[in-house]
Amino acid sequence: MLAAVALSDSLDNARYAVLTTYRRNGQPVPTPVWFALDGDRAVFFTGPRTGKAKRIRNNRHVEMAPSTARGKVIGPSVSGTARLLGGAEAAAAARALEAKYGWQWRLWSLYERLRGWQRVFYAVESP
Repeated sequence: MLAAVALSDSLDNARYAVLTTYRRNGQPVPTPVWFALDGDRAVFFTGPRTGKAKRIRNNRHVEMAPSTARGKVIGPSVSGTARLLGGAEAAAAARALEAKYGWQWRLWSLYERLRGWQRVFYAVESP
């Protein structure tokens, strides 16, 4: 039997991750995301009306694996549960992402503001 891999161990040195969410019919949908580790959980952001946000509302079970920027998986996948963050937790997630991505985060944030886009933050925790 294979030992379970911790989320923080799997994603520790990765710049990007593939987040796999599931449609109502159980079909997996992999999507590359920016993420940051916050203790033993991973945090990421998306728009509130994106497909991945809708799928997470219907099924909180997700998987994450380290990947390239284009979504090619380069390490072990870890199962977890996604949870919407709010208030201070969302602000902490934003700070963690800014610390990891620096000027890219600030540039993307400016682009989102100019477009009038909103963002929500999620945490993925493995059992």
